[in-house]
Amino acid sequence: MELIKLTPENLEKEHICCAISNNKDCQVSSKKAWLSQRMQEGLVFLKANVRGKCFIEYLPAEYAWAPVEAPNYMYIDCLWVSGKFKGQGISNQLLEACMQDSRQKGKSGLAILSSETKRSFLSDKKFLLHKGFQVADKAEPYFELMYLPLEENASVPKIKENARKAQISQKGFVLYYTSQCPFTAKNAPLIEQSAKEKNLPFTSIHIEDCSQAQSMPILFTTYALFYNGEFITHEILSVKKFENLAEELIGCKTEKL
Repeated sequence: MELIKLTPENLEKEHICCAISNNKDCQVSSKKAWLSQRMQEGLVFLKANVRGKCFIEYLPAEYAWAPVEAPNYMYIDCLWVSGKFKGQGISNQLLEACMQDSRQKGKSGLAILSSETKRSFLSDKKFLLHKGFQVADKAEPYFELMYLPLEENASVPKIKENARKAQISQKGFVLYYTSQCPFTAKNAPLIEQSAKEKNLPFTSIHIEDCSQAQSMPILFTTYALFYNGEFITHEILSVKKFENLAEELIGCKTEKL
């Protein structure tokens, strides 16, 4: 399968997600702006030459938008092969390309987020174990930092202390999110608007640089929703799912609040 590397020169014309093909869509424009900035920090986005979600995105760990300590590692933001393209060896091809590139750049290893059981937006632990990854560290409530050393005596990455407990002091709903995932550009403002209309206590925090992301109280910074200090979910919610969740947590009909 031919792989295409996004560059500042081809970024505008290449699609990044078959579900959102219009470059004028806020989700696409937000993601591409984020990618353009991150490329200056060494981010690599490789995708299969198909109309589908078949890509790997990685960057030097010192610029990772996650509270991890992984000296001289590459941090994989996302490895995603979906739909009819599963089972064709594309995940292996993408990961092998990442490994080869990282070795050529003198990196000590790869790091990536996963979980004990399969969860949306997190890499499949079974696949990672099969490829030689190991568990480096864990954070509440279910996150696991996996690593693959590429040289002998490579240090083992670890999670920063500020992200281990997944707890905050602020009351009400608090949403942390980045532009790393295109879907947050649309969904995050929609649920914030829903909360406002229903008079729900809601604070939205758009993380805008890696330094801010690395200081967050949660390991997965792409999207993290809290309620009354407790972590609720990292899965990007539709308005309907948010409203159902709010009703469940608060214990009464949200439209009456």
